[in-house]
Amino acid sequence: MTDTTQKAAEILVEHRESIDRLDAILIYSLGERFKHTQAVGKLKAEHDLPPSDPAREAQQIKRLEDLAKRANLDPKFATKFLNFVISEVIQHHKKHQE
Repeated sequence: MTDTTQKAAEILVEHRESIDRLDAILIYSLGERFKHTQAVGKLKAEHDLPPSDPAREAQQIKRLEDLAKRANLDPKFATKFLNFVISEVIQHHKKHQE
């Protein structure tokens, strides 16, 4: 292995370790987020509120698109991600209302 190849391999390991830490942060953050959305779902069910809030969802999408732009992340990707999360949350809320 050449010196440059060895150096590249070391840098690759560093990047992968960072990616692994960031993946853990994402998973724990999603866990925390869903803990709160579960509480919201229960509260909505107890007070006969609808499982979805289109105005809130639109506001959150706009907010996330802005955050994505500032983070140099594709806003379309951020929107797809939030739409996926929102659809999961709504399904959970509907289950609370059954």
